[in-house]
Amino acid sequence: MPVTDRNTFVELYAGQPRWEIGRPQKAFLDVADRISGSILDSGCGSGENALFFASRGQKVTGIDFLAEPVKWAKQKADERGVNATFHVMDALALKELSEVFDNVIDSGLFHVFSDEDRRRYVEGLASVLKPGGRLFLLCFSDAEPGNHGPRRVSRKELGDAFAEGWVVESVEPSRYEVRPDPNDSGFADGGPRAWFVVARRVG
Repeated sequence: MPVTDRNTFVELYAGQPRWEIGRPQKAFLDVADRISGSILDSGCGSGENALFFASRGQKVTGIDFLAEPVKWAKQKADERGVNATFHVMDALALKELSEVFDNVIDSGLFHVFSDEDRRRYVEGLASVLKPGGRLFLLCFSDAEPGNHGPRRVSRKELGDAFAEGWVVESVEPSRYEVRPDPNDSGFADGGPRAWFVVARRVG
C-alpha cells in the first residue's frame, strides 16, 4: 500500500525509519563527483545526503515537511561541524522558495505523490533549478515485487513526468539501502529496487 499521508511519516519518525541508515545512500555517493555547485535536498529526512555534500564544501539546503527529521538534521550538522541549512517545508510549495540551485537531489520523495501532486512537484522542481541544472532522483521501481512500502514508478511514468521542460539524461536500475529488520521481510533481498534518474532542466 503506498505510503503517502503525513500521519504515516509522523509514526515512522517516532521510531527510526528503515531508510535512515546513518549514512548517504550509495546511489548518490556514486555520482557525487557529477554534482557540483549548490544543492537542494528535497525531502531531506534527517539529512545524511545533504550533510555529505555539505561536508565537501558545497552550499546545501535541505527541506522536509516534518519537524522531527529536520531537528535531527540540524543536530547532526552541529555535531559534525558541517555548514548546511535545513527548513521545515512542504516540497509541493517549492515555487515559494526565492533561491535557485544548480542541483536538486531527491531520495525517496517523488514516489509518495499522487498523479496530481507529482505534476505540482515537478513544476516546483523546475522553478528552483537554474537553466541547465540537474535533478538526481532515486525512487521506487516497478521492478520491486509486491506492494509493501511506497508506490512503484515505471520508466514510462518517469518519462511522462519529465516530458516537458526537461531532458532525461539517464534512468538506471538501482537499489535503496535500508536497515535490516527481522520483523519486516517485505522488500527484495539487497534492498528495494529503485530507479536512479538524472534529468536536466531546459530553458
